[in-house]
Amino acid sequence: MSETYVKRLSTILLDAITDKDPRVQEQVCGALCTLGGSQPAEVLSACEEHLRLHEKLAHPYRTMVLRAMETVVSNHIGELDKDMARAIILLASNEMTKVKELVSDWQQAASSVLVAVGRRFISSVMEELLSKFQPGLLPHPCTVHTLASLSISNVFGMVPFLTSILSTMLPMLGAAKHDSMKVVFCCALQRFSESTLEYLANLDQAPDPTVRKDSFASDIFGAYDILFHQWLQSREAKLRLAVVEALGPMSHLLPSEKLEEQLPKLLPGVLTLYKKHAETVHVSKSLGQILEAAVSVGSRTLDIQLDSLLAALHAQGLRACLGTGRGSYTQICVPVESSSPLVTSNRKEVLRCFTVLACCSPDRLLAFLLPKLDTSNERTRVGTLQVLRHVINTAAAQMAVKKPFILSSMKLPLLDTNNKVKRAVVQVVSAMAHHGYLEQPGGKAMVEYVVQQCALPPEAEPQKPGTDSEALSADSVRAISVSTLYLVSTTVDRMSEVLWPYLLEFLVPVRFTGALSPLCRSLVHLAQKRQEAGAHAPLIQYNGNVHLPSPYAITTRLLAVSSNPYVGDGRGAASLRLLSVLHQDIHPALGQRWATAIPLLLEHLDEYSEETLSQKEWEEKLLMFLRDSLAVVSDNTWVCQLTLEMCKQLPNYNGTPLEKNFLYKCVGTTLGAASSKEVVRKHLQELLETARYQEEREREGLACCFGICATSHLDDTLAQLEDFVKSDMLRKSAGIFNIFKDRSESEADKVRSALILCYGHVAARAPRELLLARVEADVFRNMSQCFSTKDPALRLSLVQSVCMATQAICSSAHGGSFHLSRKAELVAQMVEFIKAEPPDSLRTPIRKKAMLACTYLVTLEPALEEQVQADLIHSCLHSVMAMLPEPEEGDSHQESLYLDTMQALKDLLTSLLQRNMTPQGLQVMVEHLSPWIKSPRGHERVRALGLSACLLQFFLEHLQISALVPFHNLGLLVGLFSPRCADLWLATRREAVNCVHSLLYLQLGYEGFSRDYRDDVAEQLLSLKDGLAHPDPTILFHTCHSIAQIIAKRLPPDQLISLLLTLFEGLGDPDKNCSRAATVMINCLLKERGNMLQEKVPEIVSVLRSKLQETREEHVLQAAQHSVFVLATHHHAAVVSSLLGSPLPFDSHTCTLWRALALEPGLTAQVLGLLLEKISRDVPFKESRAFLLSSTPDRVATLLPLAATCALHEVASAPASGPAVLELYPQLFAALLLRVSCTMGVQPPRHLQAKERRSASSGLASRSLEPCSSAVDALQAVLVRGGNEDVVQHMELNGGWQLLKTSAGHEEGVTQLASAMAKFAGPRLPLVMKVLFATQSSVYEVQRVTSTAFLAELLSSNVVNDLMLLESLLDNLTARQKDMSARVRRLVLRGLANVASGSPEKVQTHGPQLLTAMISGLDDGDDPHSLVALEAMVGLARLLDLVDAWDLRAVLLHIAVRIRPFFDSERMEFRSASIRLFGHLNKACRGDCEDVFLEQVVGGLAPLLLHLQDPQAPVVAACRFALRMCGPNLECEELAAVFQKHLQEGHGLHFGEFLNTTCKHLMRHFPDLLGRLLSTSLFYFKSSWEDVRAAAPMLTGFLVLHVEAEQRPQVDLEQLLAALQLLLKDPAPQVRAKAAETLGRLVKFA
Repeated sequence: MSETYVKRLSTILLDAITDKDPRVQEQVCGALCTLGGSQPAEVLSACEEHLRLHEKLAHPYRTMVLRAMETVVSNHIGELDKDMARAIILLASNEMTKVKELVSDWQQAASSVLVAVGRRFISSVMEELLSKFQPGLLPHPCTVHTLASLSISNVFGMVPFLTSILSTMLPMLGAAKHDSMKVVFCCALQRFSESTLEYLANLDQAPDPTVRKDSFASDIFGAYDILFHQWLQSREAKLRLAVVEALGPMSHLLPSEKLEEQLPKLLPGVLTLYKKHAETVHVSKSLGQILEAAVSVGSRTLDIQLDSLLAALHAQGLRACLGTGRGSYTQICVPVESSSPLVTSNRKEVLRCFTVLACCSPDRLLAFLLPKLDTSNERTRVGTLQVLRHVINTAAAQMAVKKPFILSSMKLPLLDTNNKVKRAVVQVVSAMAHHGYLEQPGGKAMVEYVVQQCALPPEAEPQKPGTDSEALSADSVRAISVSTLYLVSTTVDRMSEVLWPYLLEFLVPVRFTGALSPLCRSLVHLAQKRQEAGAHAPLIQYNGNVHLPSPYAITTRLLAVSSNPYVGDGRGAASLRLLSVLHQDIHPALGQRWATAIPLLLEHLDEYSEETLSQKEWEEKLLMFLRDSLAVVSDNTWVCQLTLEMCKQLPNYNGTPLEKNFLYKCVGTTLGAASSKEVVRKHLQELLETARYQEEREREGLACCFGICATSHLDDTLAQLEDFVKSDMLRKSAGIFNIFKDRSESEADKVRSALILCYGHVAARAPRELLLARVEADVFRNMSQCFSTKDPALRLSLVQSVCMATQAICSSAHGGSFHLSRKAELVAQMVEFIKAEPPDSLRTPIRKKAMLACTYLVTLEPALEEQVQADLIHSCLHSVMAMLPEPEEGDSHQESLYLDTMQALKDLLTSLLQRNMTPQGLQVMVEHLSPWIKSPRGHERVRALGLSACLLQFFLEHLQISALVPFHNLGLLVGLFSPRCADLWLATRREAVNCVHSLLYLQLGYEGFSRDYRDDVAEQLLSLKDGLAHPDPTILFHTCHSIAQIIAKRLPPDQLISLLLTLFEGLGDPDKNCSRAATVMINCLLKERGNMLQEKVPEIVSVLRSKLQETREEHVLQAAQHSVFVLATHHHAAVVSSLLGSPLPFDSHTCTLWRALALEPGLTAQVLGLLLEKISRDVPFKESRAFLLSSTPDRVATLLPLAATCALHEVASAPASGPAVLELYPQLFAALLLRVSCTMGVQPPRHLQAKERRSASSGLASRSLEPCSSAVDALQAVLVRGGNEDVVQHMELNGGWQLLKTSAGHEEGVTQLASAMAKFAGPRLPLVMKVLFATQSSVYEVQRVTSTAFLAELLSSNVVNDLMLLESLLDNLTARQKDMSARVRRLVLRGLANVASGSPEKVQTHGPQLLTAMISGLDDGDDPHSLVALEAMVGLARLLDLVDAWDLRAVLLHIAVRIRPFFDSERMEFRSASIRLFGHLNKACRGDCEDVFLEQVVGGLAPLLLHLQDPQAPVVAACRFALRMCGPNLECEELAAVFQKHLQEGHGLHFGEFLNTTCKHLMRHFPDLLGRLLSTSLFYFKSSWEDVRAAAPMLTGFLVLHVEAEQRPQVDLEQLLAALQLLLKDPAPQVRAKAAETLGRLVKFA
């Protein structure tokens, strides 16, 4: 039985091997291998029989069977007996040789079977193969191929056969006519030779240690003779390559004398192939093997052939290396990682050949290679260098005595400018360093070369990948050089003596600047190694070496380059580390100080990046470091030497202005520390004479140098400047260019500019007690001589220096009493400079610096005249305010300059205001700003308001009142600023609020309140700023209204009229927003303070009338609303009727008039009552046909209810209508909600449609009037006015209003509305529900649906329970369950289920009522897929967890049976709902279910598992939930744990792993369920869903996999096999694949 069964399974699978889908074929093979793992003999027998009986089976399918057989044989070779092995051998041999043509996959598979069997049964396999390998007959190619494969897979088993095989094969070689057969023989000879060599190399492990190479020699030579002399000449490239691959290993087996005899012909023959083949890796490999064989026998022929060998290999290497000829771009000069595998392999083989030749003939190799370095061909030079590097590394012993010769030959490559050659040279130098070359004479030149390459400048535009495969960037050369230098310094111990202190010579020369970072890193490492060897010895031993830099030169160089720390790969940190290491050699006293200072500097660099580092702060830290170091040394001679070296190195930095600028500061610092006045004067004179005045950075650096020096040597510094001014230098510097007057004047101006800056920096840094006595005579006197200049640079220097000098004066202890006689002159000159600047642009900091200078000058005595002050303010405002808007983000320099300029203007104005801290002084400043405050250009208004706010804040902070006096111009100022709270520019609005805020506090101050007093009313202004940020005009003007209320509360009565008159003037403001804000503020003020204006009413009315005549703006016309209001108080019905007669849609004036009726609650309630009556009295629509033949009538809105709805919206939109809306809230809400429901899809009246068409055709804009939208708008307005803004916002946020308007989304929209009402408007619901209850008998179905949906959703909120409305609501809905409309009945069930979420504690109380309703819903109507039934299932799922257990037990089984058919419903919603309800039924049992229900659980287990593969995600989620709930009821903790672990929501599921684990536990704990589960699974073999059909055989297979043998009777194998056979024909490939997999698992029943 067992054998028959396994064979049958195998047969079924083998019949399925012809499946067209490759995945199914692979799965069938896998199943066969699975069967073979249990019963290898039976499966192999079945496969053998299948192939034997199905002779016509196509070879692709035969191939699949043979592959399965190979897998089984390979994995179970030890279980095969000889008979089975013999049968398999015969089959495979027959399959392999069945056809003479080559069918690679099929014959290869058969060959692989033979090779697999041959690993154990070598004799049997050889017997079969040799039977087909007879002398005199050409064998099948696959026979030879199999012999070759066997020789590799079973070396020890095959080699003893090789002598007979070779003797038999040798005659066959001459008989082979076809190239393909010859290729096979060549491959076999190659494999035979390789296996023989391996056998001979491992004789100690071989079964027959007596085997010798001689026993193969004659046959191998015979084969060699044919291959070399006949086949190698073939035109077929594949054959030639096969021959040359074989010749390599064969050469090792040739007799020594024969090899020596053949080499003169063999080597040229192989070399010839280089010219014939594109891919030459096999040629190179074979050549290397031949050369090794020749060297091993001590061949003398190599000497004769050497020149040709070298030439051919070199040419091949270059051709391969550089992509010439037919070679590919290669392997010698290109990094290995950038090459293809073949190119990489060929590269290795060619270099291997050179290594062999280098070991046997080093002299001749070098004599050949080194002259190649002196050639014009770049390719030759690069390739030669790569070969040279290789032989230096691989033939080190042979090359050792050739070091001087090789070094001398490198002179020309060192001069090469080609980047590829440079890279190759660096690689050669690296190899030389590792093998002691650089210690020889000439080695230092190699080191210098590497350093030069490290100093290569970075490319401006890095080469894009793929743009030019031939190009090599300088950055690449630099990178490899940097890496080489560091590696040689740190990893090659013998290089320490070569590199130290030699590398120090490269620190100072400018041409090596780019190499400083790698140099410093290497020097630090070398120095640290030397310190470890001798802790206290000096590191630098000069010993007369004049090339080594002095300690002063090293210090100067490293300190200067550290000023720009991140360039050059972070040379700042590297330089500082080197300084730290060399402290002993710099000066013995510096060690302790630098040990703490330098780490802090390095830590600072680590905290920042190139983008975030403050250059000024960093330079100050370095200068502080220098000052501390000079103080520690305290040696004037040492300081003077350092100063001398710094001055000496200054010209080195002409190309790097930043570093030269810093070095000037270092010179000033060292001069400040010097005690010799003569030295100071001498160096200052030299600096003045040698400075490059044309460079701006250098002028600034020179000035900083003088300023720093002046801190210690003020008199000497000023004297030196004075001497230079009086000297002929100025004239000489100009006189040189007398021929070119413009140029000479420019040159002189640059010198003057530098001198002026020097004076400014000297004044800024000079000791304050010494400055005041010298500033006018020595500083300002020399500056004044240049005031007439027109040169921009000189002007900038002048204002900057004046600014620094005046700031220094002000900061001195006696600055406040200092009398500056030149003050008026200086101010006038600064004003002239400011006026000369272009008013529309900001290019230079001149105006900023000039205003700062004026700021400091204003504070000095004597005071400025009034006219001078006015001219100063006017000039500065005109220069700054009229500039174009501030630059956009991105230009950080321009943005910073703009901000600094504005700050300078603020400082100047506050300084001027401080001189006259009175209301009049404030009024003067505001009058200057007033034209800019009212400017039509927004950016000018922003600036003016910002300045005003700053001035007012300053005035407030410095307010000092000795007596109570009135703030007489408060009204005027408030009237000027307050309308700006609505300016188009947000920044202006905020600044305007700040101004008003400050003015109110100023008034409080003048009333006598203390400065720290905080007024609650005034503070409210600041909280209103957020409202100003909103672009919505409604919110903006509401905020303005609030601001006006605050002003009204704090404004003195005598200031009110002046404020109003100023605001009236603001009505004509060109900024419409400000004009409207003025209107809002006027109305507010009149309302709040109008009782005080009795005497002024005529004046106010007159002004208002004049303004109405001037403009027809909407905000001005709103005053007409009052007239309508008065009229309506007498005749509200007539007014309402008249307004309803206005044409629809209402225009803006009509809408305004409607809103006027909401000004008084009593009137508003009467108007709303009339409008409700108009809406409810008439029918909402009439049905009519637009065309006589149209099938369905159109619904057209009736005119009067439509007009009343629009009017109600306008009235309710008015804020004052709130009380009236609250009074009629239930009626309004219900009427409008039902109005919405019955106007969905309703068209406007015909005449309105025609009006819209006419407007559209004429191109005129017309308001569209859509009946449903108008009802929604009215409902929103009622909600807002009723205090339920939250409801409106909630609906808006969730798109509820849009849903309400559409038929498809109306129910959802009503649901959202009810939810929002329950959440935000609970107290309103009792009366609203009472009105809606009455709609149960409405003749319009849509109104019944709407009211039911609303009431149903209310039950989802606990508010109905809190309001004691639950019972009445349940009764009303239950009564509606008999409604004729299925939509109503469905909504009733939804509402009853909502009790579970709204009032869960009440579910048990009403449990029987709720369950009865739901169960009746399950049986609703005749349609088995009724939406009412779906709603019932969803509702039951929500209720089950809450109903009483006893109530549930009565219906549990009925529900389970009723929903079971829905598990496999074609509709996803029904599957999902029923399965989820099944899960809730299980959950409700809580692990304690009756046996009758347990049967339902067991029956549903298989469907649930299979529907985990349902194509719909909701169904899968429901199955996960249901299975987790079923777990406890199955009373199996392991299974429940598996469900909990794998089926959590949101977690991924590996279905196969899960199903396997589940089936394992099912069969362990419930083995009796096997038959039932399998029968259910068989049912799903016919499922309409592909994924479920595929899961069904998976379930079957895993059940079988884990079942015990004694459960076998539960399985109807015949039925199961038949079903699986049918599945093997399923149209879905994945189903067929799973069926095949399951068939493999059925071996369990064998």
